Amino acid sequence: MREVFHQSLEDLQNRLVEIADLVTVAIDKATRAFATSDVALAEEVIADDAKIDALAVQLDEQAIEILARQQPVARDLRIVVTALRVSASIERMGDMAEHIAQLARLRFPERAIPKGLKGTFVKMGELDVEISRTLSELLRTGDLRYADTIRNADDDVDELHANVFEKVLSDNWKGETTATVDATLASRYHERFADHAVAIAKKMVYLATGDWHVSEAEIALAVEQQQELGHA
Repeated sequence: MREVFHQSLEDLQNRLVEIADLVTVAIDKATRAFATSDVALAEEVIADDAKIDALAVQLDEQAIEILARQQPVARDLRIVVTALRVSASIERMGDMAEHIAQLARLRFPERAIPKGLKGTFVKMGELDVEISRTLSELLRTGDLRYADTIRNADDDVDELHANVFEKVLSDNWKGETTATVDATLASRYHERFADHAVAIAKKMVYLATGDWHVSEAEIALAVEQQQELGHA
């Protein structure tokens, strides 16, 4: 019976990784569609978001069933609760990718990126894709070093996000109202995508430490302990 229970917990982890991998595909396609005005690629992202939503619902149902039937405690309970919370954040990341794709579709055949901001948005897109890939590895392995990588990349996204707002609010900005709205929305979607990944990384730290509020030193210690266990 215990073996079946732990298999259920492992299945939760595998489902999270599956959804995270789909989100990586979505943000990769969405950012490419946004940069190149590829409406076909944008349509794929929009259509595929339903699968991400459905898988998130299935995971939540499985987690609730585990809570009801197994009544887990201690770390097992943290695993289930974390899975529920992570599932919600991953689903929102999928939504952010869909929103970026919708902007690309909305402006087709015109380009969605306002003049003078393409380099910034291409870089934001690359960072979001890398963050998403790193998140999949964090969920797959539980290695907290990936959490630190995500946080650092999020700082870079935040800086680019601030640069977009600084540019569209400057006296030199010549973009029309539509371009201004597109730039601010797209920048916000990219920034929120990364923020959700950071939120998940914090939840994985909680899973490893049992504490929502840990310092960088405590995270570093947890990483060191993980490495020691891996070499034991």
